[in-house]
Amino acid sequence: MVHGVLERGGEIRAKVVRKGRERVAYAADHIREAVTPGSHVYTDIAAEYQRLGEDFLHEIVNHAIEYVRGRVHCNGMENFWSLLKRALRGTYVAVDPDHLEAYVDEQVFRFNNREATDWQRFDRLMGMVVGKRLTYSDLTGGKIR
Repeated sequence: MVHGVLERGGEIRAKVVRKGRERVAYAADHIREAVTPGSHVYTDIAAEYQRLGEDFLHEIVNHAIEYVRGRVHCNGMENFWSLLKRALRGTYVAVDPDHLEAYVDEQVFRFNNREATDWQRFDRLMGMVVGKRLTYSDLTGGKIR
């Protein structure tokens, strides 16, 4: 499972939820990490979000009834999910679960830099990799394939 939080007009944060973690607790914890208490939080009706409590101004949209109610909608997040799924199913086709986090991180980078030119994205990316080394062993987790 991948969980994401999107600031309207801002950036997205997405994380892979590994097996064995309680999904319901994780979604609420991820929101608490990423969002300032007292902020407006708009979600769908999924059970994962019922634990948000009184920390946020939480409004829910029930997709069985409606998709938008004024400012209450999840359309920006749905846009990110469609781009991620399109990349995973169409561009990369076979994604090893061990590497899912890297693919999600790439899509987060692309989404957060969607307003930038190709050159600006390339320049930002190069600034992030200078001085970092990725070995084959690190990439494969020591597994020989």
